[in-house]
Order: sequence, then structure tokens, then C-alpha cells
Amino acid sequence: MSDVELVKKLNSQYLSLKKEVAKVVVGQQEIIEQILVTMLSNGHCLLIGVPGLAKTLLIKTLSEVLDLEFSRIQFTPDLMPSDITGVEILEPDGAGKNNFKFIKGPIFTNMLLADEINRTPPKTQSALLEAMQEHKVTAAGVTYTLREPFFVLATQNPIEQEGTYPLPEAQQDRFMFNLWLDYTSFEDEIEIIKKTTTMYKPSPEKVFTRDDIIMYQELVKKVPVADEVINYAVSLVSKTRPDNNNVPKYVKDYIQWGAGPRASQYLILGAKAQCILHGRYSPSIDDIKAVAKPVLRHRLILNFNAEADNLSVLDIIEKLTKE
Repeated sequence: MSDVELVKKLNSQYLSLKKEVAKVVVGQQEIIEQILVTMLSNGHCLLIGVPGLAKTLLIKTLSEVLDLEFSRIQFTPDLMPSDITGVEILEPDGAGKNNFKFIKGPIFTNMLLADEINRTPPKTQSALLEAMQEHKVTAAGVTYTLREPFFVLATQNPIEQEGTYPLPEAQQDRFMFNLWLDYTSFEDEIEIIKKTTTMYKPSPEKVFTRDDIIMYQELVKKVPVADEVINYAVSLVSKTRPDNNNVPKYVKDYIQWGAGPRASQYLILGAKAQCILHGRYSPSIDDIKAVAKPVLRHRLILNFNAEADNLSVLDIIEKLTKE
């Protein structure tokens, strides 16, 4: 099958995926698309939203429609790294001897939901780092390769911060997208109530396979990008760095630290994945702008001036993308 035919097939499957997910999850179409863009770009996603917005249900439903193995870890203050990666146990071998056997943890899956990731101490949070970057896990001196595809989708509650351990900037940078889930519309909430307070039992059908995801990840890498689009992405990220010359005055006034090169990489990958999802063969500058907020939102650190003037990170990103 040619690359052009693969793009058409992906676009068709994406439309079917939205219909199947909609059987279970009402609304959140933009979030669904952005999660899928993250997956096709072989990235990870941080979802932030108040309780009750169906974050867990959405991710579990996606794993079913994508036919991926799913694991969920509820992060708590007493969670240990071995609770994520796995543990060695002594096991008799039948000949009177005991040998160590490694029991794999929930990280050995395709789609890992790290629920309320900021509720566990940094030592345990860091157990995810090698897996997210290298797709490998090292335990007791032995390195295990995770089965592809592998995604981490972590959630956070933006309201309740007592007893939490905020993710360090370096760890946040491992996430390709930072997505904020808003409340559903009035009409969507009515539909939610109708579906969840009756005998209605949705049964979404599988649309993708594990091999499909891997194939489309390779397709994303082959999508051609015009030089002007790459230049725009790099220029956009460069403008977030207050130490650079020729950046807008408001950047120097309000940003303490800007985004690094990984942001430029994710802008291009996200734009490529988004364009083929919609049946196009090469991304435009508009595709870069479309993924700018989820890519840059957690990579810009504002100073006290921004707080005093009641400016948010999204305000800064919006100004940058409109120039």
C-alpha cells in the first residue's frame, strides 16, 4: 500500500474511531484528536482536569477502540517504584534451590494511565522516566524492552494541591502534549445523563490494531515538511526565550524561561500527525499553530510580572502565534 493510500486509510479509520468513542464518551472531540496525534507522534500526554470529566473512561475507551493493552496505576504517596516497574521474588526451582524471578509491573503494557501522577513522591515519579524516553525498564541490573507501541497518559487534578508533588520541569518536558479538559456543554451534559442513568450499555468496536499504530507512526516520520514550516516552528520556539535577541518585548517582560529544542521537534511531529489525520499530505503553518498550545503550555515559565498583570501562558502563546 502506498503512502497516499495509507493517509486515506488513516483518515477513514479516524472518522470511525470518533464514532465508536462517542458511543461511550460524549463530547471531548478535540481532546480525542490531540491524544491520537500524540500517539501517532510516539509521544506521551499529560491531561489536566477536575474530577468527573471522564478522563479515565476516555483513555480506557480509546485503548479498546485501538485494541491496545491497557494498565492503570492510581498514584498515591505510598506508591513505590517497584509497584510500577515490577519486583523480584524468590521462587523454588523444584531442585531444592531458590532463584530470583522478575514479576513485571503494570508499566509493561501498551497504554499506561498514570492517574493523579502528582500524588506520588519524585522517586516514584522518576520510575517512569526511562520508560517514557527509551521505552525500556531497568530492574535489578537487567534492562527489559517494552512492547511497542507504548504510551503514558498521566492525569492531574488542577484544584486540590495539598499533599501533592509537582512534576519538575524536566519531567514535564517528557510529555509531548499538556491537555486541559474543560466542562462539557449543556447539551452534552444532558446526553451524558441520558446515557449513564439508564440501562444503556455501549460496546465500542475495534477500529485500529496495534500494528496499525506502529505503521502510522512510521508514516508520520515520512511526511514531508516544507522548509518555511520548519523555520516557522523553530522561530516560534525561539521567540519564547527571553535571552534571545529580537524577541517581542512582552516575552522579555513576562517569561522567565522559554521552551527548549524538544518543543520544536514536537511542533513538527504534531503538525505532521494532525495533517495526515485529516487526509492531507504535508503540514502547513496552520497545523503548527494548532498544536502550539498543548506543546508549549507546560514549557514556558512565567515570572512575577505576568502574575501581577494577570497574564497566563495561553495568553503569551496566543500573542506569539498571531504575530
